[in-house]
Amino acid sequence: MLRSRSLDALAGCELYFKAENLQRAGAFKFRGAANAVFSLTPEQAARGVVTQSSGNHGAAVALACRLRGIPCTVVVPHSAPRIKREAIARNGARIVDCEVGQSARDEATRAVLDDTGGELVHPFNDARVIAGQGTATLELLGQVERRARARAGDGDEPRPVLDLVLAPLSGGGLMSGTALAAHGIDPRIRALAAEPEGACDGHDSLKSGTRITGRSANTISDGLRAELGPLTFAILREHCEDVLLASDAETVAAMRLLWERLKLVVEPSGAVPLAALLRQRERFAGLRVGIILSGGNVDLDALPGLLALAP
Repeated sequence: MLRSRSLDALAGCELYFKAENLQRAGAFKFRGAANAVFSLTPEQAARGVVTQSSGNHGAAVALACRLRGIPCTVVVPHSAPRIKREAIARNGARIVDCEVGQSARDEATRAVLDDTGGELVHPFNDARVIAGQGTATLELLGQVERRARARAGDGDEPRPVLDLVLAPLSGGGLMSGTALAAHGIDPRIRALAAEPEGACDGHDSLKSGTRITGRSANTISDGLRAELGPLTFAILREHCEDVLLASDAETVAAMRLLWERLKLVVEPSGAVPLAALLRQRERFAGLRVGIILSGGNVDLDALPGLLALAP
């Protein structure tokens, strides 16, 4: 968990960053992947694992399968960044290419499952994965609580460990785990999500009360292009207060701030929550906000073009 006085001053609130870009495989995804893969029965594991991913989840599942010594196949869209595709292959998984849309990913995944008889570890619509992702928030709340206890004075009025937690939203696995963990510890902690303007199906789904599918995403945040699943949609309808939006330009500006102030390599998807918060500073004035920096797998070859998007 990391802090920054200068970012606090810029945001007008206290920010507590959970640096999942430093997680194994470079993203929070290893939490859910490890929980799912290591909970398989020997019979399930022997058939191997199948998943779909634009990068981070695939690399995490591939690593978990390598550690357990079982085969892994990852369905990967053509648009996935080179660095993420290489990470999947480096951990020994077989890659099956597909088109970018969610329906194409699902169709290719079904074909691989029919061919291999493997165990599906879905990137977000899987209770094992959601439970694993929630451990990031459990750790964050524990870290903030220990810090608060060390600084507390006699007679201080009890407050929630954090006023709210904020995480990126794509298929909803991380956000579902984040919200469930926060509310399991203290129902007073508010759970908010952040999403790119060009991939706002989650925002629109939760506003309308109907799960929206089939849209084309248009955002540089390649890890946030999926759509909510039935399970994550149901969880977030109950536990997510709101979904905030950020433009790609705002996201890159936030990414640069994180690089400059925290000295952390954070990918665009991981910078979306800070970008969304800075867009609505007045909403968070004086609050204590936990932010999940979801990953740090940046395609360095594409970096000059990314940075050019910042205002």
